[in-house]
Amino acid sequence: MIKTSLARRDFLKVSLAVPFTTSLALAKEAASGVRITRIAHCRIPTKRSKLAGKNSRGGVHGDSSGDVLLRLFTNSGHEGFGHGRMQRKQAEGLIGKNPFDFLDLKAKKVSGPFGTDTMPVWDLAGKILGKPIHAMLGGKGTAKVPVYDGSIYFADLLPDYASKWKDRFREEIDMGIKAGHTAFKVKVGRGAKWMDRKAGDRRDVEVLRTIRKHAGPDILIGIDANNGYDLAGTKGLFGEIGEIDIAFAEEMFPETVEHCLAFKAFLRESKLKTLVADGESHKEASTFKPFVKARAIEILQGDMKRFGFEGIMEESAMAAEENLLVAPHNWGSLVGYYMQLQVGRAIPNFYRAEHDPLSTPILIADGYSRKNGLATVPDTPGCGLRIDEKAFAKEAKVFYDLKA
Repeated sequence: MIKTSLARRDFLKVSLAVPFTTSLALAKEAASGVRITRIAHCRIPTKRSKLAGKNSRGGVHGDSSGDVLLRLFTNSGHEGFGHGRMQRKQAEGLIGKNPFDFLDLKAKKVSGPFGTDTMPVWDLAGKILGKPIHAMLGGKGTAKVPVYDGSIYFADLLPDYASKWKDRFREEIDMGIKAGHTAFKVKVGRGAKWMDRKAGDRRDVEVLRTIRKHAGPDILIGIDANNGYDLAGTKGLFGEIGEIDIAFAEEMFPETVEHCLAFKAFLRESKLKTLVADGESHKEASTFKPFVKARAIEILQGDMKRFGFEGIMEESAMAAEENLLVAPHNWGSLVGYYMQLQVGRAIPNFYRAEHDPLSTPILIADGYSRKNGLATVPDTPGCGLRIDEKAFAKEAKVFYDLKA
């Protein structure tokens, strides 16, 4: 085994005893002997608390999902893990390397073969330094992070609820409230693919009215069309639902700067306070520049896993220049949910984290909780997650497990 320059106990004593900004030099010295000794690439299955139906473009989303992880082990006894994909040949080249060779703490960036899948390095560094990821990313967010339930899909188009769909939407709202939510994102756009256009648009309105009546005036409601409308149809929809008080409208139509500005103008003229949100299909933060410059959208929604921590931080900085907000897209990923919460505690212009009600016995998330629409995010080193090895051995699919 390669020896570290400081014993683990002494290293943690140093890293915890001084402010983070002044401990970087000490950390670099202390971590000089740390080496990656093992890398495992795997997939963990997750279970959704309900069956998620269709949206405007895709079929039934089901009651299960999963996360692909990289696990990095070191000779110092630390493990870092998180969302990540890496070819075996690339992973072989990391064995014996110092993880801090890839991490620039001052610039808040990870380099090397990780691409945007940098969470394992951040998690590992945090555990070695005794610091949470949100502190390493800046720690400028709120102590508790606003969240919303993003799982209100087209339950009315599921056979089991076709004749009682209003009751089912009431049940789903109650389920979300019981899980600590006070905000919901409701899918619309049935007329794009699954119903006649006029009938689908009418059903969208009926669903939203049903939900608002059941939830009451204090519950926040946003909508997401997955580009299931055009601009004219969007204006028509909002002409019908103005009294529902829609907090944000996501991907109502394929976004262009011109159409988004026209939609914002319509909302102003209609005296509606709905925020325009978009961007989950963007590939990188730079593509938001024309939208930000024109203030065409008010909530930027780069995908959490696709952008990674660095991409969302870049997006946040860009948005902050125009007093805009960030709400990363996240669906189908339990790990992505926790990534969002770390970002929420790191940046001041975070809107809300998207929650997909997934769970797994493999991930232990001590310190995380959700109540009254706010998530408590712990100061535990790294991302604050641990792996239950017994559950992992039973349920995870391991693609490779490389050792020095």
